[in-house]
Amino acid sequence: MKPTKFMARFLWLFIVSIFTTGFLAYCQNIEERIKTLEQTLKSQEEIIKNQQKIIEQLQSELEQIKQAREEETLSKPEEKPAYTSGGLFGSSVAYNPNISLIFDTIGYSSNLNKEELESKSIPGFLHHHHEEDHHAHGHIHKGVNIRAAELYFFAPVDPFFNLYATIPVSEEGVELEEAYFITTSLPAGIQAKVGKFKSGFSRYNSQHAHNWNFVDPPLVYHAFTGDEGINEKGIQLTFLPELPFYTQVGIETFQGDNEILFGEDASSGLHAIGAFAKTSFDIGEYSTILFGPSVIAGKTKTSSIEEDHIFSGDSTLCGFEFTYKWKPSRWKSFTLQTEYLWRHQKGILTDDSTGVAHPLERTQDGTYLQAIYQTGRWAFGTRYDLLEPFNDKYQLAGVQQHFGDKPWKTSAMVEFNPSEFSKIRLQYNYDKSARNGKSNSEWFLQFITGIGAHAAHSF
Repeated sequence: MKPTKFMARFLWLFIVSIFTTGFLAYCQNIEERIKTLEQTLKSQEEIIKNQQKIIEQLQSELEQIKQAREEETLSKPEEKPAYTSGGLFGSSVAYNPNISLIFDTIGYSSNLNKEELESKSIPGFLHHHHEEDHHAHGHIHKGVNIRAAELYFFAPVDPFFNLYATIPVSEEGVELEEAYFITTSLPAGIQAKVGKFKSGFSRYNSQHAHNWNFVDPPLVYHAFTGDEGINEKGIQLTFLPELPFYTQVGIETFQGDNEILFGEDASSGLHAIGAFAKTSFDIGEYSTILFGPSVIAGKTKTSSIEEDHIFSGDSTLCGFEFTYKWKPSRWKSFTLQTEYLWRHQKGILTDDSTGVAHPLERTQDGTYLQAIYQTGRWAFGTRYDLLEPFNDKYQLAGVQQHFGDKPWKTSAMVEFNPSEFSKIRLQYNYDKSARNGKSNSEWFLQFITGIGAHAAHSF
């Protein structure tokens, strides 16, 4: 054999032997790893079994503790939960209620002089003495007015009642606008409210002045209830049935102190009763509608119809509200709102000076339509008010009385909200409610600000 062939075979055998030795060593290493993994798995199984035993032991101890506590609770009288959160300075709400102050100031200008403003009335609806007496928290005159500095209090009393109070302070003095308690634990969606509060009648009536979309209320509210609205001492019961959409129905009875609609001297005790229903549901992702009827009726004795005359009889006021709101974001929205009110009164109108009395029956109605658009911190709105759109019956001693043109008013406003706690509003009114053809061009500059904790307003 040649040396070269011998060397080649030798090298080949040497390479094969090295490869074979390495492969056998590698296989042996895998077997050792497999044995090591098997041992590790066995030890983990033992650990898991021990942990399961510990968990079972803890569960058994927890069950024993739970049973012991249940037996202890049954053997002791029920304890009421303590209120330890909320309130000012972090103390108990029951001893330190939420308090807020809303400041509402208005600059006012008109083309009418002082005497014309003071004698301004709506013939057939309201004479001027009551127009002045029933402006929200006082009469607004030319120049700067402080309509109110309104104090608001709220706190839960206990697990069964919440207490509320609203006390506006105006240039005319201090009044108790609202003070009532509501129940929080009645069954089946029932809630009771007792005290002095705003009626659930229709939409605008239940809102405070600082939450209005315009400086003044709609003309129909001004004529039918006065600017303070139906805000009386009484009792209200509401019911929220379990439905796939929000529905609230309520009944209420009042002392009947509203001087335009009823009058505190009309009868002793509670002499006004009302009922209402409100339904709301979403349309699409960003839109919501709310609507519902209202009615309130009672005995009436008032001097608001005609100067130096007293009306005694019965009054019924019916209303229907509709609101559409589109709100795709916090600072962008559009609201369309309207209400229709219908009033019927029948009784005797007596002349104070002569004592002559004549039967009076009047059926009147009114409506308004308003639209508000908000973009960012700005809001723009317009409103149209109209009295007697369909009914203008005013029969004195069986004879229809005529007072002139239908009363109406249009308003436009622009509003800027520097923050969630302040509001600046400029508003213009073109008022033709005097029926004599003369218009009242009014300008308002309103500033509203608030401090403290204040409950959220309703939709």
